[in-house]
Amino acid sequence: MRKIYNKIERIAGNVIIVKAEGVKYGELAEVNTDHGKSLAEVIRLDNELVALQVYEGTRGISTNDQVRFLGHPMMICFSDDLMGRIFTGSGKPRDNGPELMENLIEIGGPSVNPAKRIVPRNMIRTGIPMIDVFNSLVESQKLPVFSVSGEPYNELLARIALQAEVDLIILGGIGLKYDDYLYFRDTLEEGGALSRTIFFVHTAADPVVEALLVPDISLAVAEKFALKDKRVLVLLTDMTNFADALKEIAITMEQVPSNRGYPGDLYSQLAARYEKAVDFEGSGSITILAVTTMPGDDVTHPIPDNTGYITEGQFYLRNSRIEPFGSLSRLKQLVNKNTREDHRALMDGMIKLYALYKETLEKKAMGFRMSEWDNKLLKFGELFELKLMALSVNIPLEKALDLGWEILAGCFTPEETGLRTELITKFWPKGKKGEEE
Repeated sequence: MRKIYNKIERIAGNVIIVKAEGVKYGELAEVNTDHGKSLAEVIRLDNELVALQVYEGTRGISTNDQVRFLGHPMMICFSDDLMGRIFTGSGKPRDNGPELMENLIEIGGPSVNPAKRIVPRNMIRTGIPMIDVFNSLVESQKLPVFSVSGEPYNELLARIALQAEVDLIILGGIGLKYDDYLYFRDTLEEGGALSRTIFFVHTAADPVVEALLVPDISLAVAEKFALKDKRVLVLLTDMTNFADALKEIAITMEQVPSNRGYPGDLYSQLAARYEKAVDFEGSGSITILAVTTMPGDDVTHPIPDNTGYITEGQFYLRNSRIEPFGSLSRLKQLVNKNTREDHRALMDGMIKLYALYKETLEKKAMGFRMSEWDNKLLKFGELFELKLMALSVNIPLEKALDLGWEILAGCFTPEETGLRTELITKFWPKGKKGEEE
């Protein structure tokens, strides 16, 4: 029987301070008020003073309310019954379905021992050419989507959730607008993907401390499914809201702030989540794709800056497109060699020509006379952006590669592409010897 404490020393924001003994970091407690029970988690130990963050907020809690420690950390149900369900940030049903209480597992555990990890080797196809062709998503990879507010990053994640060739999608919403939550729910339901999706959603109207639970709950469930031989893709949006919640709690706890007011352990907090991405030998895998909105489009901001040191590249979402410059999947070379023999060469060749197109645009804007070569580049760039870069494009990898060859053949002669002769001989569209008349 756990001891009950009848006095709360102090209430600060969503944090309460209690004098207690024999308590562990991360342990759960129940706060009994006149209005019911609230869950709280130990976030700091200072001798006999124990700080707990209350998930539902401290409204209605008084200093003479009872606090009972439960002796275990936050736990979530794990079973196949989670499939197709929508839960709150603390794991309670949001879809009016039954609450699941069997087979509880702890959240926030350690990541897999690096010595036990295997080298990523499988591609996750998404049907989006700017990912599949130019920056392939690799199983067990951890990648952020760097964006600014207003860009369609949630629409991009919904497309990936619908089309990604994986066994299970776990969607973690952190600080979502209610309209965005409804968009995800309706899109996945209409696309027939809700049955293979588990949705943990914290909206902007929910208590801010629940935002900290979403990644841990999502990844704990993902790990159990991966050990059951499932290829799991975890989509998180938005990790900036997660970091802001950390910042708010740190300010409440009067911790010494670091860069721009964020806690000094921001890197460790982010890494503890991203490092859950893993490919289990002889079993399933966890792949993480997480949105990070950059305040003021500033990549040196502490959140994207720390994220960049942890992850294996990034996707830059600008002007409603995944930009080829700056976007990087560091593991793509591990899978590109196994797709089609022209993949790497075509990818490199088209990006080089697109870079020349960007230079030509600057020349045109400055009033320089356009040469025949410049006009070819302008035509190529427009076709490239329309047929491959637009997020509305949805085609398999092989068709995207064929389309790349068609775009090149419609703008250049084979010699102008800089691609190897043997590839041109094999893949150049039949009946096209160069630029279309």
